[in-house]
Amino acid sequence: GIIKALLLKRPSLGVDIISLNGKWQLMNSNSSVSVSADVPGCVHTTLQRQGFISDPYYRFNDLAYRWISLDNWTYTTSFSVPSHVRGKGKAVLVFEGVDTVSTISLNGLTIGKTDNMFRRYDFDVTGLLKDEENVLQVWIMSAVTYASQRSHAHTEYRVPPDCPPPVQKGECHVNFIRKAQSSFSWDWGPSFPTLGIWKGVRLEVFNTSRVLSYTTNSEHSSWTVEVELFFDVFVASKGLVHLSIPLLQSEAEFQLSLTPGQSKKSFVLHVSLWWPFGHGEQFLYYLTIDVSLEGGETFNVAFRTVELVQEPIPSSPGLSFYFRINGKPIFLKGSNWIPVHAFQDQVTTDMITILLRSAQKANMNALRVWGGGVYEQDIFYSLCDMYGIMIWQDFMFACALYPTEKDFIQTVREEVTQQVRRLKSHPSVVIWSGNNENEAAIATDWFNIPVTVRPLYVKDYVHLYVENIRDIVLQEDSTRPFLVSSPTNGVESEKEGWVAKDPYDPHYGDTHFYSYYKDCWDWTAFPRTRFASEYGFQSWPSLSTLSKVSVSSDWDFSSNFSAHRQHHEYGNQQMLKQAELHYILPNSTDPLQKYRDTIYITQVMQAQCVKIQTEFYRRSRSDIVEGKGHTMGTLYWQLNDIWQGPSWSSVEFGGKWKMLHYWATDFYAPILSAGVEDKGDLLIYGVSDSHSETHNVKAKVKLHSWSSFNAVCSLESNVTTIKAGGSTLVFQHSISALLTQCGNCTRRSCIVTFHLSSPEGQMISPHNHIFLSSPRYAEGLQKPNITDTGIVQNFFVTLHCSFPAVYVWLDVDNIPGHFDVNGFLMLSKKSTVIFGAWRPTTAEEITSNLHITSLRDVY
Repeated sequence: GIIKALLLKRPSLGVDIISLNGKWQLMNSNSSVSVSADVPGCVHTTLQRQGFISDPYYRFNDLAYRWISLDNWTYTTSFSVPSHVRGKGKAVLVFEGVDTVSTISLNGLTIGKTDNMFRRYDFDVTGLLKDEENVLQVWIMSAVTYASQRSHAHTEYRVPPDCPPPVQKGECHVNFIRKAQSSFSWDWGPSFPTLGIWKGVRLEVFNTSRVLSYTTNSEHSSWTVEVELFFDVFVASKGLVHLSIPLLQSEAEFQLSLTPGQSKKSFVLHVSLWWPFGHGEQFLYYLTIDVSLEGGETFNVAFRTVELVQEPIPSSPGLSFYFRINGKPIFLKGSNWIPVHAFQDQVTTDMITILLRSAQKANMNALRVWGGGVYEQDIFYSLCDMYGIMIWQDFMFACALYPTEKDFIQTVREEVTQQVRRLKSHPSVVIWSGNNENEAAIATDWFNIPVTVRPLYVKDYVHLYVENIRDIVLQEDSTRPFLVSSPTNGVESEKEGWVAKDPYDPHYGDTHFYSYYKDCWDWTAFPRTRFASEYGFQSWPSLSTLSKVSVSSDWDFSSNFSAHRQHHEYGNQQMLKQAELHYILPNSTDPLQKYRDTIYITQVMQAQCVKIQTEFYRRSRSDIVEGKGHTMGTLYWQLNDIWQGPSWSSVEFGGKWKMLHYWATDFYAPILSAGVEDKGDLLIYGVSDSHSETHNVKAKVKLHSWSSFNAVCSLESNVTTIKAGGSTLVFQHSISALLTQCGNCTRRSCIVTFHLSSPEGQMISPHNHIFLSSPRYAEGLQKPNITDTGIVQNFFVTLHCSFPAVYVWLDVDNIPGHFDVNGFLMLSKKSTVIFGAWRPTTAEEITSNLHITSLRDVY
């Protein structure tokens, strides 16, 4: 295996750097708008900060402000260069990121163009700098206009899809521009085709050479670190490079003689490994690189191996699909990551930190950076390195076919090279994937392509993702697996010419699975896949999140606002239809109460559906049933939101946890007890993520009646050994026999609770429960009259109820933070919940904002 060492890049030594970030002038095409603008930044953010427009996320503003992205805009700044700097040999203007199509001029001379948001551009301006004022201008063309022109120029054959579905209220031909594909709209987000200078701008002046980037690899055998230094050489030169890792008492020094090109050197180490969260420590070492003894730069480096195992499995046709980290098989538990904001300049380190900490608190060890957004900023990957969150990194192509003209391929090649060099030193990145759902789009004919022309599209597909992207990735980074698409059949897709007959085949690779109308409690309908990289259900975010962008007349499920915000066809109906299978829908006569309750019931439905599906996948870890199983990963769709609206997320825009996120902490627990009804039997499984430790456990099972607090009866299983890294049946009992034995219980009047404990009675898994019938048919379920007895210091909330309550939900509106449990089953008269605040607050503030809801309160 091969290990990856993590290094972050820094601008190099011996170079004068003049930052051009800060205040620029921004103007639209007819000069009717002229304002001061921040760089990095974008047009929408600038106009909002300058009071030209209000919050673009407010109500219907995504439509009202369409004009902004249909116009062309110009950024201008002027700067002077100190004479001692100007005298140096070479000057380069560096744009870390321009969004997206621009022409750049210096002192009236065009120095270059950009057409790719995901690339850094370096423009040689040697000899163009003036003594006094230098004027730098960036003219940005409407991305919408550009995409449309490129599409119309592509006359030989169409490159679908032309436009998003009308429900998304989006713009067309986004596949023709190298820009966040979701910026022209998605089924969870608005259409804001941004324009701007979204990353830093600087002038670099130097005499001989500058280091473009550092990356490191490490070989497994003797843990050698190989350092690659990429230089931009102006004249040939000699120098000394000094490498050291103080923690390991290890250093190396070597002579460097530079002719144009690259140079690699290596040295041997003995190190501790980086492990994913829940499986060990995240060791990060400091590595200092000092070029020509001009004062060193320090980076983090880490060591780990990653393999994607696709091998035959006994008694199961097809191949396995799982990750081995440092030689150990690891079940990936996590979610999918989308852009944090439509305007990337507004994404703060705090926002990213809250989301990643929330993921880790929910026991996640993996996130997929989905291919329709952006390659995330450096801090995202550094935090994942620290938190032990493995990253499945898509390249930015999603749900579309793409053109393959020379200039398109060329800009993509540069994009891929730069991103791989930037990210490959992060141990958290464990796999590259070429695109989102594009193999499936061709295989299952999303775009009604006639059979006769299909080979042309397959050829384009292979050209882009295999002959170009895959080729570059394998060349730049031999240490990680590369998948061409997701979902895919992996090596089987490759055998079938890279587009499999059925990329959703559960015998191979990964699957995406959505089913909104079928009863999600029926676990037999889920694919028993090797790896579930997408699945999920929508819900609405809380009123406190929505009220920031709406008015009271919007707070109705049938309002224009509710329809406008829903970008997924029939989404609002699907949520209620699914909820109605198991719950009585809210029927309060107070419209606001009914709206709050409806939001609540969608979150209950979402949490319950994703829990049942995830527990099914975790139970299937050791099973082969009808030739299928050995599931080794669950990434539900999706972790976060780009704006305030209905979506599949478990965390709302702004960081508030939905019920699903609270539940994830339990269904992703390191040791899980999962209950299921199969052919009239109640089965309880113990699922363990541990690599070596076997646990002796017994299942403790209780039946509770909806109408009283005392358990009707209790049972426990014999002591069973649950195997490490597997799923073990620990309890099996006929439900009808159980009910008879218990006496006072029927399927409708009782609920089963259970957990795993050690033989001595110590709790090993979180509490869990299973309904024997839909709660809508529950008998004896009363209004619980939950009250809180005021909140004591440290924000302990003590609840009292007069009857058992289900899906007990505490909401403190806008106070940032989360409870230790939420959306829970309350089977005792008194229960204490703790609120962890993310900013200073008081017991009074919490009390005055606290809403408590349970299922029986909404009808």
